Amino acid sequence: MSIGFLRQALNAIQLQSHSRTSHRVNQWFKWLSPGISVKRWFFVSVGGVLLASLGLAIWIKLTPIFWILEFLRGLLGFLTDILPNYISGPLVLVLGVLLVLWGQSRTVGSITEVLRPQGDEEELIDVLLAHRRLYRGPKIVVIGGGTGLSTLLRGLKTYSANITAIVTVADDGGSSGRLRQEFGVLPPGDIRNCLAALADEEKLLTELFQYRFRAGDGLTGHSFGNLFLTAMTDITGDLERAVAASSKVLAVRGQVLPATLSDVRLWAELEDGRRIEGESSIPKAGGKILKIGCIPENPPALPSAIKAIKEADYIIIGPGSLYTSLIPNLLVPEIADAIAEKKVPRIYICNIMTQPGETEGYTVAEHIEAIDEACGDRKLFDAVLVNKKTPSAQALIRYAQQNSHPVFLDREAVINLGRRIVPSNILYEDEIGFVRHDPQKLAKFLLKWYSVAQHGK
Repeated sequence: MSIGFLRQALNAIQLQSHSRTSHRVNQWFKWLSPGISVKRWFFVSVGGVLLASLGLAIWIKLTPIFWILEFLRGLLGFLTDILPNYISGPLVLVLGVLLVLWGQSRTVGSITEVLRPQGDEEELIDVLLAHRRLYRGPKIVVIGGGTGLSTLLRGLKTYSANITAIVTVADDGGSSGRLRQEFGVLPPGDIRNCLAALADEEKLLTELFQYRFRAGDGLTGHSFGNLFLTAMTDITGDLERAVAASSKVLAVRGQVLPATLSDVRLWAELEDGRRIEGESSIPKAGGKILKIGCIPENPPALPSAIKAIKEADYIIIGPGSLYTSLIPNLLVPEIADAIAEKKVPRIYICNIMTQPGETEGYTVAEHIEAIDEACGDRKLFDAVLVNKKTPSAQALIRYAQQNSHPVFLDREAVINLGRRIVPSNILYEDEIGFVRHDPQKLAKFLLKWYSVAQHGK
């Protein structure tokens, strides 16, 4: 029994040793991958050492070099007298290669210890490969606001670091609304959510940014991120600089930009003739929205947002509340114009469920018509992504109690609007029946569709 146990133990040790060796060899081969910009600089360094040695030799009239060469010639002659050259040559070659590998391994190990965060077991070469892949990703512009946009960004950041989120600044409810009223700043809530979603795995900082105070005179209900962005706006002079500074703190992949720096206030005309003002008041009014606009009319766009759209390889609109998250961005004429002029893949992500107070009873085509009408009946996207999986009975009952139902896909009406229907299973449902888009499924499908659309072009 003991001999068998020892054999098993020895086999386990051998397998573990073989696994470690294979892993190490695999890591070394990764360093030979093209495009990492490591090998070229290594050879440049070697060439620099050789040139410096040659220059020194010329400067001091070759005397030390001559004696070094004489010593090496004598040593090599001595070795070949003891061992034949077909033995001593390969032996010295292998020894030299081993020394080079050992030296480089220790160098890379030392650099890794400095650059790798504490507790992060990821190899430096894997970090470099991921960095190269992400920064070679397509330039994606996403437009919207609310939790829908932050959900999408959480998935997209694993495919590209070239992401620009253009976010509405029409929010006037909750913590953002209070800060807007008390300090006269643009509402930071949606921007905060997007920054947290794009943060590069900085878990503690992200949790801090999203932390909401539960007590304290004047603090209750505020999130730390909102207060931080408000303070940074006051320090830097405007929200754009505040967001840029916050992005560095959170190690954000990509950038988050407000659609405009104007103090925008939404208004909506309802079917019953009422005119409702304020983003937070529109859904609470409980009527069918006929028209939506903003004060001031035609606010100027942020120049960097227009620049991002003009340089984009891919434009995504949504998901998010139709009238209070998506359309407010498109009420900035320069943004709508820039999107309309782009000849790149453009797609709209339709919501899974209707939203009480905004889109009760809306079909997919009616979502599209509302966007077209807000933009002067122009086509800002070529395709619409719709969820094809039905939520569970538990979820349907839960949402029906709030007068919310799955958005019905009226195929013929969508096709008549000149849009391509792109169905996919992108639904995530938690244990209590709460429905949302799955970040990873959504991002993976969007990048797959982008590749197909690019090939088609």
